[in-house]
Amino acid sequence: MDNKAKLNLMKKRVIRSFKWQEDIIIPFSREFGCTTEELEDLFMDLLDMSSLEALHGTLEIANQKCLLERLDADLRLPWYVDTLELLSVEQGDEIKNKVADEIIGGKSYDIALDDGRKELFNLLKNININ
Repeated sequence: MDNKAKLNLMKKRVIRSFKWQEDIIIPFSREFGCTTEELEDLFMDLLDMSSLEALHGTLEIANQKCLLERLDADLRLPWYVDTLELLSVEQGDEIKNKVADEIIGGKSYDIALDDGRKELFNLLKNININ
């Protein structure tokens, strides 16, 4: 077995691990409408060994970032923070991070979002405008 074949074998072992399949390959192949084999081959061609090994941890960070961006939009925080300037960036981040933590902790997205909207409304009601 030559070095290229060994490298491909090592890459396949990483990609075909349970967590890779469960967290990356199966969900992404569904989103792309391709087979898991096509996606595995694509990642093997595009990524080197160290990128493959680091990708799973990086995915966790990316998922959190996507969640925070989605909450930012769903709570319409740019409207209250940037446009109307009723809330500080810190106040917006506090609400968004609290809701994200609840979702990561297992609460349904819709229920956590609704709770976040209630908290946002209460915060807005208690603003003293001089």
